[in-house]
Amino acid sequence: MCPRFRPLAVTFALAFLVSGTGCNTVASTLGFTPPVHKLIKPAVEFREAAVNPAALPKELDKASLAAYIVEPGDALSVEPTDLDSPIRLPGNQPVLQDGTIDLGALGRPVVAWKTIPQIEIDLKKWIDARSKDKVPIMVRLIGRESKVYYVLGEVNAPRAYPLAGRETVLDGLLTAGGLTRQADMKKIILSRPTPADGCRVVLPVCYNQIIQLGDTATNYQLQPGDRIYVPSQSPLDDFCNRRKNKSQCGPCQGSQVPCAPAVPAVVAPAK
Repeated sequence: MCPRFRPLAVTFALAFLVSGTGCNTVASTLGFTPPVHKLIKPAVEFREAAVNPAALPKELDKASLAAYIVEPGDALSVEPTDLDSPIRLPGNQPVLQDGTIDLGALGRPVVAWKTIPQIEIDLKKWIDARSKDKVPIMVRLIGRESKVYYVLGEVNAPRAYPLAGRETVLDGLLTAGGLTRQADMKKIILSRPTPADGCRVVLPVCYNQIIQLGDTATNYQLQPGDRIYVPSQSPLDDFCNRRKNKSQCGPCQGSQVPCAPAVPAVVAPAK
């Protein structure tokens, strides 16, 4: 074959293989590393179905989260409100794996799976039943280890991170060290924990629009248990994506409208 026709022949051969076998198969055949972190079929379907951003708290309209539920791993401070109280309670109390705290001679009450106001009421009853002195107490949350979110896939530091309550998807990605070079930034998703028989919540994250255009439509406020997943991109993904029908708009292809330029005020000439 004439050398000048070889690149053209290779191109036609590659196009034929892609059309017949699929991009991932071709990538493996040619020695390219296939995607390590792939979106499963239901995740792809849910993501593509979410054309409009969900009506959930986002960067510019954050909301207070639900009442904090104490779990093992958290830490409490239990103190009498009266400084002259005859009762002396141990210092800071870690919530143990069995859900209890250690009050020394007063026993080990269960505090897990309750809110702070509920714990105050229950501990007051517990102490009153075991002491002749009726002493009001105050309970404070001093360690928050049980509420986390997860950043997984093509990020530099994938793991669980503690949730303070104000973080957004962008905060989570930056906390995880940002995206790797293999990240498919066009297919990032945020999924929320749901019961086994419940409806799934899978939300598309429009990364480029968030960081380049300041579009907060998909920069959702994180909740406990949220999963941010960044899939991998194979070397042939861009080529394969161009083969798709361009008339099919994905969830991140909405129009962007620039703000109208400010009109300078017209100053009337002095008379």
